[in-house]
Amino acid sequence: MQKFRDLGIPEEIIRVIQEDGFEKPSEIQSKTIPLVVEGKDVIGGSATGSGKTLAFAAGIIKNCEHGKGVQALILTPTRELAEQVSVSIKHFSKHKPLKIISVYGGVSINPQIESLRHADVVVGTPGRILDHLERDTLILDSMKILVLDEADRMLDMGFIDDVVKIIRACPKERQTLLFSATIYDEVVMIASKYMHNPVEISAESHVDPKKLHQVFYDTPDNMKFSLLVHLLKKEKSDLVMVFCNTRKNTGFVVKYLCSSGIPAVAVHGGFSQDKRDRTMEDFHSKKIKVLVCTDVAARGLDIPGISHVYNYDLPKNSKEYVHRIGRTARAGKEGMAINILASRDYENFSKIQEDESLNIVKEELPSNVDRIFIKPVTHGSYRGEFRGGFRGERREGSGGYGRGRSEGEHRSYGRDRRDSGERGGKWTFEGQGRPSHGRPSRGGSNYHRSKEASNSRSSGRGDREEHRGYKKKRY
Repeated sequence: MQKFRDLGIPEEIIRVIQEDGFEKPSEIQSKTIPLVVEGKDVIGGSATGSGKTLAFAAGIIKNCEHGKGVQALILTPTRELAEQVSVSIKHFSKHKPLKIISVYGGVSINPQIESLRHADVVVGTPGRILDHLERDTLILDSMKILVLDEADRMLDMGFIDDVVKIIRACPKERQTLLFSATIYDEVVMIASKYMHNPVEISAESHVDPKKLHQVFYDTPDNMKFSLLVHLLKKEKSDLVMVFCNTRKNTGFVVKYLCSSGIPAVAVHGGFSQDKRDRTMEDFHSKKIKVLVCTDVAARGLDIPGISHVYNYDLPKNSKEYVHRIGRTARAGKEGMAINILASRDYENFSKIQEDESLNIVKEELPSNVDRIFIKPVTHGSYRGEFRGGFRGERREGSGGYGRGRSEGEHRSYGRDRRDSGERGGKWTFEGQGRPSHGRPSRGGSNYHRSKEASNSRSSGRGDREEHRGYKKKRY
């Protein structure tokens, strides 16, 4: 406990830390807390779950007093993270009463307006914070501390203009703390324009690479979901996160996991706040052990006990990949990162493999994978019932048939109707249908395509470049 005291943490927080049974500070806490409590501007490079909330909470709790207006403002990219940070600060400040509230969209604004009249610390998302500023229901005249938490994700999500407007509404004489998993141009711009001689601190990943096993499976297009089900049933796991790139795919995966006997829940940006809260409560309590999510919805959520991370869709770059897999292999525990590749994932996977620090080993496909039957959709009921179901899974990220084909799917409208069962009452295998021109036949190896097959696809030059990159790496 003396190690925490040596950092300058107020005694009110020390009592809470002692009650929680923490023995020593994390790396980001050791490096940043002395600077924070001293009042310096800090740029902290640290991933989710590294303990950075305590790092900025220490300064807030030390320097804020109840009843003197809003003295600290914390911006977060997502509603879940806003709520999580709010709860954490309330916990750390339980021996020093402060009025801490969280504000975000998706819920009624009126209760927030009432709470803001008595708030000392406000945690919120940029859009709703800006809304309150424009309504004059959030007054920042007394603000001492501004925190930008998960700054890179806020900028990735397109909040840079809102963030800048909020910063400009803050008093110039303030302490600014910026925490970000990655430091890139937009983050540097904010730091240079709106921070005063910031001290930059970085912390190593809290994931133990020796305990994190990374593998990938190269699967035929029509076996991607079947393999996911097989692995979820065969792997011994605690809590599992399955990542998809779109809301449509999360809906598809959850629906058919449940129908395959695997209880699962989804979370993405389209859910109401109540639904998101119920979903996360079920997952945290381990009532349901499989969470299917998008990057945006999962960013900032610190969920202990994740043993497996599945990439059903591959992220676009190694940065996002590292964010995903960093949710497992924590606190000395073993962890698995499993990547399921079909042809649509090759380009993204090649970009991920450019990071030489990643060691992703190829696994042979199991020989006993059961084919999954996909329930047919009657004509005209697709949009209302499935909201992106099977065809969304086959063409994630596309807004229509034309764009889907231009992105390399190249399946005819009639083929898609056969796949989803719109022309008949028979059940179909996942992805069943005639192979497209240039695609391997069902059951063959998609990943090891011939140059002729690769070049025959209509996406042309991009596919030839993808093919050359793949051949060079020899996955």
